[in-house]
Amino acid sequence: MKRLILILTLLAGPLFAVQPDEVLDDPALEARARELSQGLRCLVCRNESIDDSNAELARDLRLLVRERLVAGDTDEEVIDFVVDRYGEYVLLKPTTTGANWLLWLAGPAMLLVAAVMGWSFLRGRSRKRTAAVEATLTDSEKERLRQILEE
Repeated sequence: MKRLILILTLLAGPLFAVQPDEVLDDPALEARARELSQGLRCLVCRNESIDDSNAELARDLRLLVRERLVAGDTDEEVIDFVVDRYGEYVLLKPTTTGANWLLWLAGPAMLLVAAVMGWSFLRGRSRKRTAAVEATLTDSEKERLRQILEE
């Protein structure tokens, strides 16, 4: 029973992150705020959105997002404001522009390089093995092997 209570408490933790005094009266603005908050990283918790985090900085960011929305900013303006203030690290899903292209392409490029190196290594091994086998064959065996391969 204690385990069940512990599990339910841990699962319900993120539900309590947004405090009742933060919630906007306008349901449409609140929905926008929640959607924006889910895309912003908590700078304290790492890889947790400010919508899910109980940290004070996350609370400040949630309030900041709501203030900007109440002031009439669009979603893009709110995100730009937060990124200008805290840097692009605050985005849970970084943009694919500028220097970030290098980061986005580094993984697939390294995978491709590793695949080419692995292929060339294995191909070189098979050539060495074939050469070693041919070196141990007599001339009559080599001729017979050539005939078999031509058929």
